Amino acid sequence: MNIEIKKDYKFIDYQKSINFMKIRIDEIIKGTNKELIWFLNHDHIYTQGTSSSKIEILKENNIRILKTNRGGKTTYHGPGQRIVYLMINLNDRKKDLRKFISIIEQSLMDFLKEYKIDCATYKDRVGIWVIGQNGKKFVKEEKIGAIGLRLKKWTTYHGLSFNINPKMNNYDDINACGLDNYKNTSLKELGIEIDESKFDEEYSKIFLNKLKDLK
Repeated sequence: MNIEIKKDYKFIDYQKSINFMKIRIDEIIKGTNKELIWFLNHDHIYTQGTSSSKIEILKENNIRILKTNRGGKTTYHGPGQRIVYLMINLNDRKKDLRKFISIIEQSLMDFLKEYKIDCATYKDRVGIWVIGQNGKKFVKEEKIGAIGLRLKKWTTYHGLSFNINPKMNNYDDINACGLDNYKNTSLKELGIEIDESKFDEEYSKIFLNKLKDLK
């Protein structure tokens, strides 16, 4: 697969990243540039997807709120959270968005399995949920990764966010992903410390291998 992998370790302005993706997917559609997996970080921001509502903001604080064109509801981005934007041309593969989302989810679950973290996905709640660790089940599942995609002429953009070690209290003022009775978690909260470059390397390897199934 001729897919470029781009890694940034400084904060990328959210709106600038959207503008970059719009240009890049047009190039991918025209066949003038490669598909792209982009690992990056955003500074503190709450983003609201196309199906979000105002009631998902429980309390306004000093973090900026921005409406965006990805699918999904309200979520938080910030330091310690890794963003993976996936600009993939499904015209060259099976045109099955649900299957593509499943590949994103399964790739992250396989990554977490290496650290003895058990996860699950749910049809009514897109994302990755931790259900246990080291063979012990949690009383209630906790969300560690969110997914929000946009599609243009069967080319995907936006992608996933994954909590490595963000300040978890930044979730307190929102109903993350529109869910009001669920906790978010992170690798750090689960007692695991890895750096971003290790996550990038391990996740990209798993995802690229899974992507071969989309035929």
